[in-house]
Order: sequence, then structure tokens, then C-alpha cells
Amino acid sequence: MAGLAVLTAREVRARRLARHGLTAPVTERTPAGAVAAMHGAQAQLPSAAELSVALRVPGATRTTVREALADRSLTRTLGPRGTIHLLPTRDLTTWLGALGAVPARSPFTDEVRLSPGQADAVVAAVGEALLARGELTLTELDEEVAARAGAWAGDLVMPAFQGFWPRWRQAVGRAAHAGVLVFGAGRGRQVTYTHPCRQDPGFRPLPADEALPRFLHGYLHAFGPATPEDLARWLNAPLAWTQRLFATDRVERVDADGRVAWVNAGDTAPTRLGRSVRLLPYFDALPIGFQPREQLFPGRAAERALARGQAGNYPVLLVDGVVRGVWHLRRSGRYVDVTVETWEDLSATRQRALDAQVARVGEILEAVPRLTLGPVTVGPHA
Repeated sequence: MAGLAVLTAREVRARRLARHGLTAPVTERTPAGAVAAMHGAQAQLPSAAELSVALRVPGATRTTVREALADRSLTRTLGPRGTIHLLPTRDLTTWLGALGAVPARSPFTDEVRLSPGQADAVVAAVGEALLARGELTLTELDEEVAARAGAWAGDLVMPAFQGFWPRWRQAVGRAAHAGVLVFGAGRGRQVTYTHPCRQDPGFRPLPADEALPRFLHGYLHAFGPATPEDLARWLNAPLAWTQRLFATDRVERVDADGRVAWVNAGDTAPTRLGRSVRLLPYFDALPIGFQPREQLFPGRAAERALARGQAGNYPVLLVDGVVRGVWHLRRSGRYVDVTVETWEDLSATRQRALDAQVARVGEILEAVPRLTLGPVTVGPHA
């Protein structure tokens, strides 16, 4: 790998932590700025997403993140891998233009799967219904889509939770990536969906040839050095497709701890990794997107903090950019009890840093924190 810039594993960790706003301030100290730096925030658990974003914005609380959703600077929608994400609204046209270009792979059998024509009809029906009706629940969309696309869209053929869902629901992600569906404000405990054009009448996803270079730039800024294999895994996309995406002069190869990987062109300056202690919640963007896994989850960490090789199912304790523990929180009235399990003896300095992190978690959750050092007995995603 002669002639390539060289980055050690420590330098790779350093740049990713800094760019995710964990060891250096994000450029724009707002929820939207933090989410842009993270290249999206997974939001399957809204409370975990609030914590993940607020940790990167000095002085922010869960209310700050909720206000960003209310004022529409953040949008909640379906992102990579079909998971719920928070995305900066200003970048939504880029994200949807890129995600809509990812080749679709249906897990359903022929008798359940939508044909291309049916999928297009569903997307059109969803868009028409949300434009006409405003915010709708899935149950309300069941009726609207079947009425607009045809009775076949309502056939109960999708296995789900000991029952069956209507056929059209397999295209919810496609409708989101087509730019006709995002999450609404909600109706009590009910989830709702709305059309982004109700907020911005001119909203359109960018064409793929414009969106994909911007999307790749954001991904490599947050997770580079990275390979086409890394991006394929993160997007759940075909490897051949991501390899073509990397075939551009906007990126360059580097030697990343003996592995050929790519960064944005010219982005090879090393970053220093100082001492740090950080608590990251469920489904934080950094562990989920971090490859190779063993550099963040060495030894005991892989056994204790991964679930079948997948990151995000356990909140993690990072010490100097490496997973050295797991943790769990439980809300009890005005208190939040934080239990931290670590397999590394903490020096007095690191213990003080951990205390500060626990205090910050309490501040974000608008609660009084109480720390316990000891085993975490709950399972993944508990």
C-alpha cells in the first residue's frame, strides 16, 4: 500500500469520535447539526434518540430535541435498513434521493410480494391520501390505500405479530424514500404519518445522481475510512452497487491500520485521541456504523456488548474510544438510576469523568441521576 496515507486504528477511532461530537464540538450546536454530524440518528426508541442527540449539543435536554421535531428542523422518517431515523429536514431531499436509489430486496414470497406496478400504485395512493387528509394512522391508511389503489392492497397477507397485515404495508419504506411519507406529530399514543409537501409544497427528493455523491460524502465524513463492504452492510445494499458508488474521484484510498479503505478526497489529516469517558445509549449512530467492529469492541466487549455481532442493542461505556462496559438506566419518578458495568478498573480521573457523564444524562432526561457500579442484568434492548 505504498503511496497511501496511513491512519492507525487509534487515529481512526479519534477522527470518528471527534466528528460524531463526542470529543470535539459539532460545527453547528443544534439538534439538526448534531444529527448531520452523526449522519443520521436511529430513533426506534425515541427516548434513546433524544439522549443520543442531546449528548452532542452542550446544554441540550430531551425537550430541546422534541422542540426540534416540533419546529421541523428535524424529521422522523424511515432511514437506512428500514429503521426509524431522525434526519435534518434541510438534508431530507438528499437522504431520500439516495435511499430511494438503493436497490430494493424484498423478503416476501411471490404470492405476497408487490409487483413493481403495484408498488408504484401504493406509493401514489399513500401520497394522495396524506396530501388530502393530513396526518393519518396506519389503520386509517389501510382504508385509504385500498380505496385508492384497489382492494388487492388491503389483502391480509403479510405475517405480523400472530396475525396478518395488509399487502400494501410492505411499501411503507418505499413511500418514505419516494418522499411522500414521514412521521407526523402523533395523536396521543398513536403514531401518525404525513406528507412532507404539506409543510413544504415544493418538496422533492433530489435526483439520484445529485443525491448519492452528497450522501456518500456525509457517510465518509462520519464513518471514514470505510469500504464499499462497510457501506453495503450499513445500508443493507448490494455490494456491487456500493462498489460503483465508490468509483469516483471524490474519494481516495488510505491505509487504515493495514486495511485499504476510503475517505473523502483530501481528508487524510490525523486526529489525536485524548482521554475520554462517554456513555452512549441504545442504537447510537457511532457503534452501529463502526467498522471493523473489533476495533471498537475488543475482547470482552464483543461478548458483552454485541448481540449476534450487531451493535446498538446495549448502551455502552466508551473509555478512550473503546467499549469498556455496558450500562442501563431506569426512571423512577424524579430520579434516574444509572447502573454501569465495566470490566476495567477506573482511575480516579476516569471515575470523575464517568460521574460527569452520569450527571449529564440526568440533565438531559430532566431528572436527578443516581449511579451504581455493578452488573447490568437486563438483556439486549431491555
